[in-house]
Amino acid sequence: MDSKKSIIGKFSISLEGIDQVALLGLADENLKFISQHFESQISVRGDRIRITGPKSELQNIKELFTTLLDAVKHDEQITPILIRKEIDNLSSEHECPTKTRKVPEIERKEGSIYTPKKVILPKSENQESYLRAIDETDIVIAIGPAGTGKTYLAVAKAVEALTSGKISRIVLTRPAVEAGEQLGFLPGSFKEKIDPYMRPLYDALYDMISIEKIKRLIDEQVIEVAPIAYMRGRTLSDSYIILDEAQNSTSIQMKMFLTRLGWNSKSIVTGDVTQIDLDKKHSSGLVEIQDKLKNIEGIQFIYFDERDVVRPPLVSKIIKAYGNH
Repeated sequence: MDSKKSIIGKFSISLEGIDQVALLGLADENLKFISQHFESQISVRGDRIRITGPKSELQNIKELFTTLLDAVKHDEQITPILIRKEIDNLSSEHECPTKTRKVPEIERKEGSIYTPKKVILPKSENQESYLRAIDETDIVIAIGPAGTGKTYLAVAKAVEALTSGKISRIVLTRPAVEAGEQLGFLPGSFKEKIDPYMRPLYDALYDMISIEKIKRLIDEQVIEVAPIAYMRGRTLSDSYIILDEAQNSTSIQMKMFLTRLGWNSKSIVTGDVTQIDLDKKHSSGLVEIQDKLKNIEGIQFIYFDERDVVRPPLVSKIIKAYGNH
C-alpha cells in the first residue's frame, strides 16, 4: 500500500451566499459526478462542503471547487462536461493521483458523450461513425433495426450539447402513427393520446437527466416533445431537432421536417424501413430521401444492422431471422 496515499486529511468549504443547486445540481447530480472521480468522501452539511480523504488529492479537490464556485458567481452553468474538463486540467497540472487517472481507458475513448447522469460510449464501429457524422454534419439520417442506438445516441448528443451551452433547445418529434391506430379514436385528452407515442423519447431523456430537471426544462420549453405536425411553419435555430420513427413520416412531412433547420442547429432523422406502419395511400418519406438526398453535401446517411444491436443477443438473432425472410 502506498504510505503517502494512505495519509488521510480533511477540510471544508463555505457555501454561504452560494446557490447550492447551481453548484451541486438538482438532487446533487454534480456532486455525485465529482465524487466518482476521487477517492475522498465529499458531502454537504448545511452551508459547507466537507471533504475527507487522501492528502494526495485534497489540493486538487480544493482547486476544483474554487474554480466551480467562481463560475457560479459569474452565472456560468455547471455541467458534467465543465467539471470533467476542470478535473482533467488539474490532473495535467499536478502529479496528485486521483480517480481520474484510474478511469478505464474506454471512458477516455473518442466519442464519449457526457450527460448529467452518465457517460455514454459507442459500442460498435457504425455507432462511432454515427457520432462523428453528428459532430461534422448538419443533417444526419440513421437507418437500421430497433435496438441499434439510433435514437438513444441522438438524444445523448442533444443533451450533451444543451448542458454544455452549445445549443438552447432540444426538439424531439415522431409521427403519430402506430399499427393502424388513429388518434381520434383513442380515449383521453390530446396530451394523453400523444404521450404513448412519445414514450421512447421520454425514456431516453430520463436515462440522462433527472426527472425533476426534465419537467422543469419541458415547462420552460427548453426541451420540447411533440408530434411532427407541430413542426409546420417553424424555423428552429440553436437547436438539436430529432425525428424518431421516421419511416412513418410521409413524403410531405419529411420535407417539412428537414426544412425546419435554422442557424447553429442539427437535424437527426432515425428510422427502420422494415417497420413502416403507413397505409398504402402514403409512401414513406424515409424511403424516398435515400435516393433524393444521397448526393447533397452536408447530409450524411448512416446504416445500422443486426451487428449494432445493443440489446440482448437474442434480439440480434430475431432481427437477422426476419431479415432473411
